[in-house]
Amino acid sequence: MKQLKVIVYAICKNEEKFVKRWMASMREADAVYVADTGSEDNTVALLRQAGAVVNEINVTPWRFDTARNQSLSFVPEDADICVCTDLDEVLEPGWRKALEAAWQPGLTTRARYHYTWSFTQEGKPDVYFLLDKVHIRCGYRWTHPVHEVLTYQNGAEHYTDVPGMQLNHYPDHEKSRAQYLPLLELSVKEQPDDDRNRHYLGREYLYYGEWDKCIATLQQHLAMPRAVWRDERAASMRYIARAFREKGELTAAQGWYYRAIAEAPYLREGYAEQAILAYHQGNDALTVAMVSEALKITKQPVSYISEGFCYDSTLYDIGSVCAARLGMMRQAAEWGEQALRLAPQDARIRDNVKFFYKMLENLPKL
Repeated sequence: MKQLKVIVYAICKNEEKFVKRWMASMREADAVYVADTGSEDNTVALLRQAGAVVNEINVTPWRFDTARNQSLSFVPEDADICVCTDLDEVLEPGWRKALEAAWQPGLTTRARYHYTWSFTQEGKPDVYFLLDKVHIRCGYRWTHPVHEVLTYQNGAEHYTDVPGMQLNHYPDHEKSRAQYLPLLELSVKEQPDDDRNRHYLGREYLYYGEWDKCIATLQQHLAMPRAVWRDERAASMRYIARAFREKGELTAAQGWYYRAIAEAPYLREGYAEQAILAYHQGNDALTVAMVSEALKITKQPVSYISEGFCYDSTLYDIGSVCAARLGMMRQAAEWGEQALRLAPQDARIRDNVKFFYKMLENLPKL
């Protein structure tokens, strides 16, 4: 079988600090094409020195889909596989071999692979899911001003999963996301029937502290005929609950968390956020009940809906504290040990575990 021609393409602006690392991780490609959207630092020079083909473009008014489509237009049409990444991402070595092994020429149009969106302070994967920004050269266009997606225009897509292909995200937390909100508002205006955009807009209002807009927008999302993915519906319900919580309307928040649990009882997130709310309200019994239910779900889903705090020490920690206050010392010790295993440097949790076992020693013998 002839070797496939694999091309990486990207957009960038003022990302000189990422160039060396990014280019090193992309070196398995046959070529790298970058559309620079107006860098004022050394990004362009560094990319060219490292071997990338750089085209400088101007996108006014700014839209991510327009920029990505221009970037894709520079990729030679004889490319077999196009790999779209950003400069704050890193492909782990061996990605090309894994991609070519899974790719089915003449059949595959798009590939899915593992994506770590965030890491814990200890460097462990926090939020991760499947991403699908690898595709054939012709037939695809990017759509939506922000949170842009690939749209196939030549009929049915054929996805191929790529075991062993891993992309990691190391974002620049100092970079502003101020452009996201107006672009999401524009996206909803352009395509009012798109449930995904409305969900993201509601979430963005949450990030901005626009509690009433968040609640109204996400309730609109839940009423849309196309909003049928239960995981995302449950996420909208949780975001509504968070907004009510921030408004001080805790009964409403609790009700929306219960609705999220009912919508997707197979996900930890609803139970976890209800447990955290109950913990801060001093409701030990409800906290223990919700932690118990959450921990029955043992497998973290590969979905962007997954929240890292649902699988770190948080649930074991608050559960152990509340169990101890209820006199459930054996349960407190068990959960405390699990919390310490996940957060071994946390002195408070370590002291809690010592206290739990001391209390167990003082319990009367049966």
